[in-house]
Amino acid sequence: MNFKDYEENALKSAKYPGKGAFMGVCYCGLKLNGEAGEVAEKIGKAWRDYGGEINNERRLQILFECGDVLWYLTMIAREHGSTLEEIARMNNEKTLSRLERGKVHGEGDNR
Repeated sequence: MNFKDYEENALKSAKYPGKGAFMGVCYCGLKLNGEAGEVAEKIGKAWRDYGGEINNERRLQILFECGDVLWYLTMIAREHGSTLEEIARMNNEKTLSRLERGKVHGEGDNR
């Protein structure tokens, strides 16, 4: 599956408060944060309770939560008239530029 196919399918279930307005962006941003927190929780519990062992069940739980992160990220992109492909391209350009300039380490957005 590619980003375009994923987005088309994800948009079929895109029903949330404020869709198409600033409140839709706010809602999706808050939910994105929550889902990313669930990914972190699954990893943290594997670390705490299982010495960092990620068996297949825990792996699938983490990946399912990553899917929820992807869904909300897709909605935020769409709320801004963008796509996952555009975001991926922009991020590649940014990170490769940092690598080429020796600015991978450090702080700040403008490295």
